Amino acid sequence: MLRLRLPTAWPRASHAQPFSRSSTPYSGHNKWSKIKQRKGAEDAKKSILYGKAASDILAAARNGGSPIIEENSMLATAVRRAKDAGVPKENIENALLKAFKRKNDNGQAVTYEAMMHGSVGIIIDCRTDNVNRTLSNVREVLNRHGARQAPVKFMFRQRGYLKIALDPNDIEDLFNTAESTQCAFDFDEWEDGPSGSRGIELACSPDELFKLEDGLRQYIQQNDNAEILVREVRWAPLEEQGSTDDEKDSVSNLVEALEDDEDVTCVSTSLEYSSLLGNT
Repeated sequence: MLRLRLPTAWPRASHAQPFSRSSTPYSGHNKWSKIKQRKGAEDAKKSILYGKAASDILAAARNGGSPIIEENSMLATAVRRAKDAGVPKENIENALLKAFKRKNDNGQAVTYEAMMHGSVGIIIDCRTDNVNRTLSNVREVLNRHGARQAPVKFMFRQRGYLKIALDPNDIEDLFNTAESTQCAFDFDEWEDGPSGSRGIELACSPDELFKLEDGLRQYIQQNDNAEILVREVRWAPLEEQGSTDDEKDSVSNLVEALEDDEDVTCVSTSLEYSSLLGNT
């Protein structure tokens, strides 16, 4: 009988080398991420622009003496600049409505201080007929955005501020007129690239702001190219403060949320340093 002798070990099968795989990024996903990032940056810029325009309108209504455009040239200028910057009509109308409500509210002026990110000082000026309500609302907004009440006025000083649109050829004449008021002031030239507008900024003691403006008024009224754009007392940071983009965005969001409150008239932060206003 024949016997088959089986091999003690079967030959190893040769396994084909597997295909090499590499994770290929989804180009569509990357494209969408970039679009989202770009849109987020653009939305943040718009938010800052719209918030600044609303603040300018409220300040112009307060400092120009009337929330009615036809009665207040400073307010008319602020509205025109907002329109030129592309601020939506609804945002402008909301700011004007808020200005009108504030004009008819002769409540109590109160100021709150707060700190964010451990180093960013915030001053919140309000006018209210119910201090408890306003304080509660301000605290709620601060808590929601990770800020807290804290003494920060030592980081600021109050300065009178005038921003005047003016032909560059007339700046020296206006400067000489300002000197004739015998007010102590600092000044600087400004230029708005997109609109091409130019002019001069002046900073002085809050006590001398009215005197300085009054001394310039006749010159400005006689000059068709001159116009007061902003007149107000500001909380000016004493020192320039470094911060990350994320910190700037979060502070901007907090300021916008505070300004949405009907009782809040102005919000100042230590990130808004100006060499003109901070000059000691």
